[in-house]
Amino acid sequence: MSSPPYAGTPPVVAGPGDLLDLIRSGRAGTRADLRRLTGLSRTAVSARLDALAGLGLVQEGGTAESTGGRPPARLSFHRQAGVVLAVAIGRSRVQLAVCDLSGAVLAAADVDQEVGAGPDQVMPRVVAVLRDLLDEAGRGAGDVRAFGVSIPGTVDRDRGVSHDSQLMTGWDGVPLSRWLTDLAAAPVLVDNDAAVLALSEQVDGQEGRENLLALKVSTGLGAGIVADGRLVRGGRGAAGEIGHVKTVAAEGRTCRCGEVGCLEAVAGGWALVEAMREQGREVGHIRDLVALAVEGDAEARRLIRESGRRYGEVLGAVVTILNPDVLVIGGDVLPAYETFVAGMRETVYAQGTALATKDLRIEPARHGEQAGLVGCAAMALEEILNPRAVDLAVSRAD
Repeated sequence: MSSPPYAGTPPVVAGPGDLLDLIRSGRAGTRADLRRLTGLSRTAVSARLDALAGLGLVQEGGTAESTGGRPPARLSFHRQAGVVLAVAIGRSRVQLAVCDLSGAVLAAADVDQEVGAGPDQVMPRVVAVLRDLLDEAGRGAGDVRAFGVSIPGTVDRDRGVSHDSQLMTGWDGVPLSRWLTDLAAAPVLVDNDAAVLALSEQVDGQEGRENLLALKVSTGLGAGIVADGRLVRGGRGAAGEIGHVKTVAAEGRTCRCGEVGCLEAVAGGWALVEAMREQGREVGHIRDLVALAVEGDAEARRLIRESGRRYGEVLGAVVTILNPDVLVIGGDVLPAYETFVAGMRETVYAQGTALATKDLRIEPARHGEQAGLVGCAAMALEEILNPRAVDLAVSRAD
């Protein structure tokens, strides 16, 4: 995910990373473009491009449209210069992918695995499947530039660990790099799954998404918050824990976290599954319930719509405070999006102020069930391809 393009005034001194950013974003396709946008001399641009080519990040070939005289050579980002590994860990499923340096998926797999088994059980299996995916993509451990990992709980990003999460039994304080760096010596980035969903919405720089709430609706509930184009994580990384906001609708009901009255106790996927089981229906997971709803099962549809309604009751206050432009719905509920959103619309507009909801849009996640992988890859790419990181890589190569 490239940085925002320069707004009028170029950087005081544009380094190799700034030039790469211009090429990746599509603002510069030739050496002349780079000179015009940065104010650098022909010699300075050439030196920086040589450094980027030395890292394998830029290619020059073909010709661009000429404005007279000899057509200039076209510059392009070499997205095959390495790969990043995306690891989206859910409550009962892990999604894995090998992605090139543009974020495009080269190979992917899903692994059914309960997160409650703990990292000692989950992570070795993750590493084994990633090895197979690297083979499938025709790449090796030496090609891995970074890992992007999401988990369903609060994260200490500096340490790359689950942080004070009552639902991540056995994961708190355990560095996931312990297993992943055995596969490849590369940085490991870890974040919350709802935050990563929000990141996926920022890929490709679509307008109208500078202020959004990305709502993860699966076994649990979470929200990724983007304000003025920046992901909001909060003072302790716990922003967006909307599933554990207290609501009158859940009064007297015990949540999985041990508290009473949480939104999840009436709207989370696990609560809906329990409601079906109480009726004698054999449902193992929220995905099973969603499949029934898609097939037209009346009770499954009612429960999912009611979940949306309860979610909207809490969300109205959040929308009033944050005033997002768009609510993005992602997670396991996505195939039953219309049913869920029908319930949400009944309450979120009623509970939010008229001004905050006037132009509010509700949309499905742009990348569907792949949103977690897209967001994990974007997180990893930002770590290694931001201008400062590229400049550091150039200095180390000298």
